[in-house]
Amino acid sequence: MTCYFRHLKDVFEKAGIEITKENKRSIDQVIHKLMNVKYKNCPATWKEVKRRLVANKKEFISDLKAAFSSQQNIS
Repeated sequence: MTCYFRHLKDVFEKAGIEITKENKRSIDQVIHKLMNVKYKNCPATWKEVKRRLVANKKEFISDLKAAFSSQQNIS
């Protein structure tokens, strides 16, 4: 789980998402869902995240922020 988080510190910072021990799993689930990849398939998720970052980093950050906020409102 979260094998790619260390590469996304600046993305999380720009999205206003603080990674904690308590929320790490839910953030990982949000990213998998956002990338449309089955949960716990880290390599496929990371591949899609990298593709999205290259295509449009600002849009990815915005989408991540919205998806995480939406998930937090449900919990």
